Amino acid sequence: MALGIGLVGARFAADLHAVNYRHLRGGRVELAAVCARTRADAEALARRHSIERVFTDYRALIDCPAVETVDICATTDVHHEIAIAAARAGRHVIVEKPLTGYFGDASDPADKMLDVALANADAVLEAVTRAGVTLCYAEDFVYAPPVAKLRRLMEVSGGAVLELRAEESHSGSHAAYARRWRTSGGGSLLRMGSHPVGVVLQLKHHEGQVRRGRPIRAVAVTADTARLTGLAAVAERKQFLRAAPEDVEDWAVAIITFDDGTKATVHSNDVTLGGVRNVVTAYLTNGVLQANITPSTSVMAYAPDAAVWGDEYISEKVETKAGWQFPAPEEDWMRGYPQELEDFVDAIRERREPLSGAALARDVVEVIYAGYLSSATGRRVDLAR
Repeated sequence: MALGIGLVGARFAADLHAVNYRHLRGGRVELAAVCARTRADAEALARRHSIERVFTDYRALIDCPAVETVDICATTDVHHEIAIAAARAGRHVIVEKPLTGYFGDASDPADKMLDVALANADAVLEAVTRAGVTLCYAEDFVYAPPVAKLRRLMEVSGGAVLELRAEESHSGSHAAYARRWRTSGGGSLLRMGSHPVGVVLQLKHHEGQVRRGRPIRAVAVTADTARLTGLAAVAERKQFLRAAPEDVEDWAVAIITFDDGTKATVHSNDVTLGGVRNVVTAYLTNGVLQANITPSTSVMAYAPDAAVWGDEYISEKVETKAGWQFPAPEEDWMRGYPQELEDFVDAIRERREPLSGAALARDVVEVIYAGYLSSATGRRVDLAR
């Protein structure tokens, strides 16, 4: 029997998931239902992906007998409440990154933000544990083929990881919800930084399991954040940047210290031109590994005029098609989306933890909000362990 999936959300992330279930449909997965705040959005996604049932209330989708797994692609501020409701109804949960956060005023105390974000995360984990269902955390970096190869090379090298460096940067989000703390839970450190934070945490978890039989965990965070597009010298010159933050940051750097004393450095910002930059580098005692998720140099193209390439897709968020470009032959595959969803479906069927699961989801929330506290106080923040 095919696993019945109910999608909550009908925009970018939901469409991305629906497209990347395609290789699992026809036996392993059925896209059983979709829910969105507006019926028009839900019906549009349903038409594009041949989904039979349409809802405007996520509770109705959860109660639908054809839905066994709820795939949460809604805005971050409702992730935790939908996940808890789904788990209590006995549904498995797939949740887009980040798992949850703090959705209040940007000027609220950062220690309060950390406490509430962790309480939200713990409530989700408690609900799935009590219900005996599987939580799958949709962190695609973990599944990206360049990172998968980096992880295998790390393992066979026998070397120890001294430092990990990871980045996601681009020129800004189009989504209105991303501009405000109340709906997004933070700026570039949360919305984008959850990718590089998630991947460095998972790589250290994996290294620890291989070397000592238990994960190497983060124990401290030092971070700084800024709203660079709000600077007077920048505001009148940012014509190529899409970032339009109201009360969230558009630039962030975090240094993570692990329980073995090693480090990771994470960059995430909305002020980088040239398309999306997703890069992970591992510095080992006996080697260096770099995983270029995007841009990839598998295809390179040059044109003096952007019109040369017509309507052909180049890559996400690139500002122009002119000059040297790195066209993506299969962007979703390179970023790990089909691999991620296949692991989730198999994990649910086999009643096992996915590669990216509940523990990683919570750790990402803790590290990022500890980063906000560090930025607010100007000091290193030790994590509760």
